[in-house]
Amino acid sequence: MHRVHRNRHIRSRLAAGVACLIASTTLVACSGEDGPQHSVDAFLTGWHSGNLQAVGFIDPTGARIAAATVAQEIKDLSGELAGTPPKLSRRGDPEVVRDTATAIIRVEWTLPGETSWAYDQQIRLSQGRDDQWQVIWEPQVVHDGLTRGDRLGLRRDTAQRAGVLDGAGKPLITPRPVVRVGLQPSEVTDVQAMIRELDAAFRAIRPAITPPVDLSNLAKRLDEAKPDAFVEVVTLRDEAYRQIKSRIYDLPGTKFPTDKLELAPTREFARAVLGTVDPAQADDLQKFPDRYSPGDLVGHGGLQGRWDERLRGVPGLSVIIKREGPNGTLEPTGTEVFRREPQPGEPVRTTLDVATQNAADQALRGERRRAALVAVRVSDGAVLAAANGPGASGENLAFTAQVPPGSTFKMVSALGLLERGAVTPDGTVDCPKTFVVDGRSFKNSNDFELGEVPFRTNFAKSCNTAFAALAPQLGADGLAVTGRTVGLEGKWEVGLDAFTGKVSADGGATEQAAAAIGQGTTVVSPLAMAAATAAVAKGSFTAPQLIVDPAPEQAAEPAPPLKPEAVAAVQAMMREVVTSGTGTALKDVPGQPVHGKTGTAEYDDNPKNTHAWFVGWQGDVAFAVFVEKGGSGSGTAVPIAERFLRALAR
Repeated sequence: MHRVHRNRHIRSRLAAGVACLIASTTLVACSGEDGPQHSVDAFLTGWHSGNLQAVGFIDPTGARIAAATVAQEIKDLSGELAGTPPKLSRRGDPEVVRDTATAIIRVEWTLPGETSWAYDQQIRLSQGRDDQWQVIWEPQVVHDGLTRGDRLGLRRDTAQRAGVLDGAGKPLITPRPVVRVGLQPSEVTDVQAMIRELDAAFRAIRPAITPPVDLSNLAKRLDEAKPDAFVEVVTLRDEAYRQIKSRIYDLPGTKFPTDKLELAPTREFARAVLGTVDPAQADDLQKFPDRYSPGDLVGHGGLQGRWDERLRGVPGLSVIIKREGPNGTLEPTGTEVFRREPQPGEPVRTTLDVATQNAADQALRGERRRAALVAVRVSDGAVLAAANGPGASGENLAFTAQVPPGSTFKMVSALGLLERGAVTPDGTVDCPKTFVVDGRSFKNSNDFELGEVPFRTNFAKSCNTAFAALAPQLGADGLAVTGRTVGLEGKWEVGLDAFTGKVSADGGATEQAAAAIGQGTTVVSPLAMAAATAAVAKGSFTAPQLIVDPAPEQAAEPAPPLKPEAVAAVQAMMREVVTSGTGTALKDVPGQPVHGKTGTAEYDDNPKNTHAWFVGWQGDVAFAVFVEKGGSGSGTAVPIAERFLRALAR
């Protein structure tokens, strides 16, 4: 009976096979649990999961291979791609010729950076004596280019980093020569004497290296290094090295290999605005493991950090074949099976002007306190320079400081009073030594008094008591309203974090009096004050702009013009500050007439603790100078403004 049933089964299969061949002009396997397609599908499922127990395997000679062996070989062949198995699918039904079948499968790998690598691959099958279809296993099943012992590997090809451009479209950061100052331990005869000589030489470099070169652990580094090693001490720009070459070149053990690094025109050149480009740090690799690899260049801070993805481009990626070398490590064979070309970065074009920035940096060079100088073009709001000190400061105080403006804010207060008709430039206003508001006494610098003098004189001499007495004429929110007409508290964007100011409003009588002289709760940034000054110089506010390309996502709406008579009066009074007021040191600066306003801003309850300010313009350049804890505007900020304008005139 068993033989009868078996014969019926055979006849049934033969009939099905004949019907299948009659139904198709190509030899394509019919579906069914015992067809080759079933084995192909089981193989694809097992390849992805790593469990191939449901599949039978033979090698090209017909010898059986254990499923576990095949699973391990697939993992080994996948190499660096083993952690992300490919997506696998069958493309149509296998083609059958007698007891062999050929199937086409689609292999789709997901590579780093969401890159897809897909290709069609052929699988051969053989029908065994038990009528089961077995996969003929060979390394070429994974990829045609593979043989036993090969491994798939990945190679990243760094993209060309784009530059940050100036207002003329030229790169601000370019390859510039540097000298790596170092020591060979075996040739250093007196370590302590060497340290003293190097320290004195480095301190003689001008402008000074900030922070100074740290030599505290140099002796230890030399002691721990191999005798013939190169122990780097510092990397200097070529111009800095040449200043001290005669002092250090002949010191025993010194070595001076040269190199080129991507650098700005000078060490301090718009440092906080531009940021830096450095090899990927541990924090970068940990935070963005899929974006950065060791050795990648990464932007940190400023524009380099803010626009890093745009500037760095997209690295290229190749899948290569590796093989174990003589020393037991995997080495590239030179065969590349997939390549995604690197996409170069796109530049970021700024409005910075090299000459203006150099003048700003030079003006702050001798200042030891934290300071900032911002310059904007009056006609279109372009940010021409943004310097921060001391030295190559990493904090962009010019854009982000939130500090009281002091008497520079009398520019806004005067505009508001004139627009409301509360005063006229020649109308007399009393300037007593002190003025009391609700029990709080306001006084002038050095307790001066002017008596009954024209309002313009009060402005030029920066009389606090006169402005405190006039504050009620502005109302509770008058200063805030006027401040907004010159851009303060605006929503303008420059491509980096920037504080647009916060103007006092709705305060009591004491707060209104304090706000009228730039104290109270009013806080600004140097950039905000430079933009406000440009608005007064132009007669209308234009939002400051640092980035030209890419264009800002939201362009600032044009502001209505200021009242002509009022703004003309403020312009004239700011000129008088220079000709006969608190800014007379600028009277003989070369070029067009200078207009401005000094400011001394208290920042706590102690009147002795003050920031120094000066805002002004000359020709088409408006600027703001701020020195933290700098004392008086006329004594500290005005000399910086003078250095800036004289450097700009050269």
